[in-house]
Amino acid sequence: MPYHPIADYGIIGNLHTTALVSLRGSIDFLCLPRFDSPTVFASILDDQKGGSFTFTGLDKDTNYKQLYLPGTNILLTRFLSKDGIAEVTDFMPIAENKEDFAIFRRLKGVHGSHTFNVEINPAFDYARSGCKAEKREDGTGYTLHDPSGQQPSIVVLTDAELEITDTGLAGEIKLFAEQDVDFILTLESGKQYKNNFFHYFNKTREYWMKWSSRCTYNGRWKESVHRSALALKLLTSAEFGSTVAAATFGLPEVVGGERNWDYRFTWIRDSAFTMYAFLRLGYREEAEGFIEWIQKQCMEELQLMYGIDGATELTEISLDHLEGYKKSQPVRIGNGAFDQKQMDIYGELIDTIYLYDQAGGSITNQFWVGISGLVEYVIEHWKDKDHGIWEVRSGKQRFLHSAVCCWVAIDRAMKIAEARSLPHPRSEWRKVRDEIHADIFENFWNEDLQSYAQFEGSDTVDASALLMPLLRFVSSKEPRWLKTLEAIENQLLADVLVFRYKNEGGSADGLEGEEASFTICSFWYAECLARIGRVDEATLVMQKLLGYGNHLGLFSEEIGIHGEQLGNFPQAFSHLSLISAAFQIDKKENR
Repeated sequence: MPYHPIADYGIIGNLHTTALVSLRGSIDFLCLPRFDSPTVFASILDDQKGGSFTFTGLDKDTNYKQLYLPGTNILLTRFLSKDGIAEVTDFMPIAENKEDFAIFRRLKGVHGSHTFNVEINPAFDYARSGCKAEKREDGTGYTLHDPSGQQPSIVVLTDAELEITDTGLAGEIKLFAEQDVDFILTLESGKQYKNNFFHYFNKTREYWMKWSSRCTYNGRWKESVHRSALALKLLTSAEFGSTVAAATFGLPEVVGGERNWDYRFTWIRDSAFTMYAFLRLGYREEAEGFIEWIQKQCMEELQLMYGIDGATELTEISLDHLEGYKKSQPVRIGNGAFDQKQMDIYGELIDTIYLYDQAGGSITNQFWVGISGLVEYVIEHWKDKDHGIWEVRSGKQRFLHSAVCCWVAIDRAMKIAEARSLPHPRSEWRKVRDEIHADIFENFWNEDLQSYAQFEGSDTVDASALLMPLLRFVSSKEPRWLKTLEAIENQLLADVLVFRYKNEGGSADGLEGEEASFTICSFWYAECLARIGRVDEATLVMQKLLGYGNHLGLFSEEIGIHGEQLGNFPQAFSHLSLISAAFQIDKKENR
């Protein structure tokens, strides 16, 4: 089957893993049993070998519609043809542990009569292993095995009669109005589910409705903010409290390009921003889970990213046997940036801890000792070069954003200490904090650019400078920052889409080729406009940006100049910045 646009997907999940369901009702991406496990379906990365679970109608002129049940992550896909209307309902019950995985799929005839071809073709272990199918002796369905034994076997519970093929299962289903056929995918080694669709449907719907009702946001952008919150929750591990940066790996930032990364890991930066979004929406429990994970995993020595379970080795390899989305290679798993030095993560983490403290979170003595250790590291290393927020592979520099975040790390730690009367060397911390502030104003300003530069001595404008007032490093009326905003608008803006930087010949990040606009930067821009009082413009920018979301309100990492979604999907960064921009615009409008 040809590749679908990245925008043509919805996501379902059980807080341990997620699956992508296309606008045509096919499951084209699924890792089992965790976010970072090998795939069993990956046709989004190779439409021939990747594996999928498809329902194909015989009418080639079928139209498709897809929607979530309000306030939930239960997905409906509708087939509208000359034969009538049929629909698929997809959801995963919320699982207590990863072995309790299940996907419920109900194919239902709504009106008229329909014939569907069904194919269930897992390709275990990133499509390196294939599939061996057999009928279950109790007559309840089929079992699909990984021939290599690397992944647990999948059980398909169904009353449908399917044929065992070399790649899995296939069959034909005829449906009339009000008839339905259920398919339940579970793990042979996990919870034994029964074919009781409405029981699990109602439990899952109740869970998501209850979770959604806790959201405190009721502003102008309510629908988009709530959908973003639901997407962020799907990317959060119930087992560990950590959050993955995106559901997928290998989806290209430009079709045919080489920026095809694995985002199924926990970046300190992304997770910290995500917890800030949760706290703003009233979800303190999620923030507490992340803070507990942080204290267990990495308070002694902080690295850029971790596995969701705290794993520190994320070796990057290429899956050369996969074609890649629309022939975009290499398809990478693991992430070679895991051992990069990035000084900004200290500020982003401690800022989130500060906000957690402001929301009534607990700062124990042991936790404070760990925070103080991070501050001492910043004091010793704030002048060090690093790879920056964009994880460039062109060598280390003294990046503007990293310097700003070193200031944030000390500033927020001082605020925590003062609020709670915690012991700290106040004069020493204040001295270094103020030294960083002066250094940024003196050494990162480029007079020729009339802008703060990407790194010290650089002649490149970088959209991460938009974070300077968002992190409260400068006033939104600071003349030099306003000049920087003007430079960003002149050099990096295409209507409302903002590019991270100009990458002429790979000079900015060490990789060949161009990239699309960066969605988080575009929402930062909307928020900055609101902060400086250009509220009407901010509102227009926000509305236009929301129009680039897909039919379900989901965003990938980047948006192409022709409006296409690009990069891994859905992307936590994009959704948390949407939430932040919505809050700021509402705040200014209400004022």
